[in-house]
Amino acid sequence: MRVAAIRAGAALALALAAPAMASTPGAPGALPPEGTRDAENAQRGFIATLTDPVIRNAAGKPVWNLDAYAFVHGAAPGTVNPSLWRHMTHLKHHGLFAVAPGVWQVRGFDVSNMTVIRGASGWIIIDPLTSVEAAKAALDLVNRELGARPVSAVLYSHSHGDHFGGVRGVVGEADVAAGRAAIIAPAGFMEEATSENVMAGGAMQRRAAYQFGTGLAPGATGQMGSGIGKGLSAGTLSLIPPTDTIAATGDTRVIDGVALEFQIVSGTEAPAEFNVLIKPAKTFLAAEIATCSLHNILTPRGAKVRDARAWAHYLDEAALRYAPQADTVISSHCWPVFGKEEGTAWLSAQRDIYRWLHDQTVRRMNRGETMDEIAEALEAGPPKVNAREWATRGYYGTISHNAKAIYQFYLGWYDAVPANLHPHPPEVRARKLVEALGGADRTLALGEAAMAAGDYRWASDLLQSLVFAAPDNAAAKAALARSYTAQGHAAESAIWRNQFLSAASDLMRGRPQSSASQSNDMIAAIATQELLDSAATLFAPERAGKRGYSIAIDLTDKRETAMIEVGEDVMIGRVGALPAAPAATLRGPRRALLALLFVRMPVDTVAQMPGVTIEGDKAMLQALIDNLDPMPHGFDIVLP
Repeated sequence: MRVAAIRAGAALALALAAPAMASTPGAPGALPPEGTRDAENAQRGFIATLTDPVIRNAAGKPVWNLDAYAFVHGAAPGTVNPSLWRHMTHLKHHGLFAVAPGVWQVRGFDVSNMTVIRGASGWIIIDPLTSVEAAKAALDLVNRELGARPVSAVLYSHSHGDHFGGVRGVVGEADVAAGRAAIIAPAGFMEEATSENVMAGGAMQRRAAYQFGTGLAPGATGQMGSGIGKGLSAGTLSLIPPTDTIAATGDTRVIDGVALEFQIVSGTEAPAEFNVLIKPAKTFLAAEIATCSLHNILTPRGAKVRDARAWAHYLDEAALRYAPQADTVISSHCWPVFGKEEGTAWLSAQRDIYRWLHDQTVRRMNRGETMDEIAEALEAGPPKVNAREWATRGYYGTISHNAKAIYQFYLGWYDAVPANLHPHPPEVRARKLVEALGGADRTLALGEAAMAAGDYRWASDLLQSLVFAAPDNAAAKAALARSYTAQGHAAESAIWRNQFLSAASDLMRGRPQSSASQSNDMIAAIATQELLDSAATLFAPERAGKRGYSIAIDLTDKRETAMIEVGEDVMIGRVGALPAAPAATLRGPRRALLALLFVRMPVDTVAQMPGVTIEGDKAMLQALIDNLDPMPHGFDIVLP
């Protein structure tokens, strides 16, 4: 962990009256020279922002505060890594910015940027933020300052929610259906958006709360953004499926009179992703393969492991093929880079950090080093590019967890040591470890001693085991919270800070009640096969109930037929097929199927919905619904 980058232990002394941690690579003396490029680029082209900084939903509830990070100015306090503080002084800016002739960005209205291109008749929007409310506020600002125009097209650069979730805030589905607005995405977009946001949505939402610090208030002792932006807006996630997809690098489209060329970079930051060369404006959108920070090969919230080697190749292609055609390089997070030479150098520097991470991890992996050993070695000897380029530093991803992700990409979780092949689960192991150490009091004393010596990593290891073994031990929880707080205040990575501080908050205040839920709009937009596969992940075979029957489904609004086969241990859905002798048949619009599978609405209630008929044995259909888990709404992480 990059825990130093902290001035003579001031963070820990002020926050915890505890000794400072030992210095490691990334301390202030090793930081690149400041220069003025980032400060200038982050504010260049500013036009205007909202007078009222609070964006609210239809009920009047705040979903975003543009000024939440206005406190970031002057020297870094002792509770924030100075490098991260400096980074946030640039990320905090918000409003409408001109970046090239006919191209603007709205920045600071969410964790991501909205890029706006002037077409012949309307606006072309790239990445409409995370929420409907934030996207609408951003477009209202654009129309106010640049003149009102309809939206002629929306482009989703990739399959993450902060790049499509606000779409209904900028365009209506009726305009898309009527052909007045196009929705363009990379090939495979819907499958990957489903996989991440629905299939594994429950676990990712809970883990994302740690990664983005959604339960923490912004402040010098709290959340300091995400490393590539501020926090996540808390509004409504929406989705309108693409009307056109891009499959290959070099593919072009003329959209509302504007010529665009695409670079497919799928398998890097997202499984489905493209970059865009806006030809008339000589502007290259690097989407999210290049930002103001080292990114994640595997995000702490969880995702499919990304291909660092392919990432480096795509950055090389961008630097050689697209940067020479661009006077400006922009991304879907952070601020632009202006100038051909500057843009080429910026992309090349980021290419080099991913190439170094990949090659050095694989080199050491093939020498027999484990992921932990590799991460420690690479962190202790970062590449020379880190001494001259701020954008390769670990404000979001880190050398440590990225090296482990590359190891996992090739070899998986197992390090080939048989003791790690089948260990006890965490709670059992914790109890045995605490007993072996001499009991709870001695383990607590050892943890406190480790903190006093400045070894917070070992302290957390010991104390987390004690908390898992004795979750009611208040002294253990308090000590572990202090250890996590110390590491959070020292972290250069904003998302490491968020995870440590979120854990400390859970220990001392309890897990916050989760209001997170799956987006109904997202679920409604996905393909029926993906829907049935997602519902199958809710099937609980251990529950009592009848097995070995089938349900027929006739979706009248989609003109689709499907079936669900309930076996002993699995539930299998098939689209385009009907069982020969179904136990029951559901006929009606797809919202009825959604109500059954995801809301677990009683069958008799669904039967009363307009256009719905249920034939056969309703009790068998209800038996299926009773064997599905409710949609997940959070779980403990640092407590058993």
